[in-house]
Amino acid sequence: MHSMKRRRAIAIAAAFVSVLVVLGCTQAMLDRQADTQGPTVQAPVFEVDPLWPKPLPNHWVMGMTIGVWVDEQDHVWIIHRGAPTLHANELALTLKTGECCASAPPVLVFDQAGNLLRAWGGPGAGYEWPESNHGVHVDYKGNVWIGGNGAKDAHILKFTKEGKFLMQVGRFGGNKGSNDPDNFGRVAKIWVDPKTNEAYVADGYLNRRVAVLDADTGKMKRYWGAYGNKPEDGPNGNYDPKAPPSKQFRNPVHCVERSVDNLVYVCDRQGDRVQVFRPDGTFVKEAFYAKETLASGSTWDIAFSKDPQQRYLYLADGTNEKVRIILRETMAELTNFGDGGRQPGQFYGVHSIATDSAGNLYTTETYEGKRLQKFVFKGVGPVRAGEQGVVWPRGRS
Repeated sequence: MHSMKRRRAIAIAAAFVSVLVVLGCTQAMLDRQADTQGPTVQAPVFEVDPLWPKPLPNHWVMGMTIGVWVDEQDHVWIIHRGAPTLHANELALTLKTGECCASAPPVLVFDQAGNLLRAWGGPGAGYEWPESNHGVHVDYKGNVWIGGNGAKDAHILKFTKEGKFLMQVGRFGGNKGSNDPDNFGRVAKIWVDPKTNEAYVADGYLNRRVAVLDADTGKMKRYWGAYGNKPEDGPNGNYDPKAPPSKQFRNPVHCVERSVDNLVYVCDRQGDRVQVFRPDGTFVKEAFYAKETLASGSTWDIAFSKDPQQRYLYLADGTNEKVRIILRETMAELTNFGDGGRQPGQFYGVHSIATDSAGNLYTTETYEGKRLQKFVFKGVGPVRAGEQGVVWPRGRS
């Protein structure tokens, strides 16, 4: 009798577990169906990780967070602007008026678990730290490149991963315009080509060009403006989405990066467009995104998907608070995710974007956003065409 009762109890428990599994699978299916109601497309699927990264130590807080890169060890590098951009309450520790808080050093490095590994940066001997640092890139040799978009920032800096100064190109206050071979004009981003050891510079918030340097010596090798034209400074007029596209870049020229098939992608932010070139500056094509967007524009930064062909392009749009997923071959937008707000998966000034080796996305936010977020890659599958909204983890209520 006892044995029979035990078998019955085991059978009931097994049935209960089966029901839970079925309910879980059903809920997951319903979640996916709810996410894909209406027209769908095949595209990369992402979910925000609301628990990444871990809290910073030492009462540290971030300021405007205006650069992100993932190195070959899958360490996530960011650069932010500290004390000058912090709220008065956040400066209380520095001002000795309270227990919280202090500005973190400008350069922060995280591992895949969200732990802070390293922190450094700021003024030092032998170099001129930017008035307003902007953009961070770790090249294939492990060197760290930093630009700046302060009013007199006309230079870029190169460090080791430990923060040892290596090289400065250009001088603070030295800008002489978009055809200056020695200085820059408020640089937004730098990217180093491992095939040629050339540094591509998105130059910038004042100048209107892409500049290409020898990454070891800093010597400028070539530069170009929109459509491969010689860049011209001076009034460019307000952006009008109904007018013919400008033959010059608008400020800022906000991103530059090369794809595996040797195409160079450039963000003309206020022009709501991405222009594509060959490495010698020959114009190939352009595409517009949210073309009616005024003010700060829609094309803030790009990253490529991690499949061998880099089939998808990810575009950070800090005015419309979205990440746009683009089929790179046609430059057509497939879908987008995000929304304005301060909760995980929402954005306030989404500024920079990068991918790790597993295809996960990382974004930083400027203005009052002041944070780093991670979006976990869940493979390619059916997603809602157009706006997905917040990509909250499935199964979480």
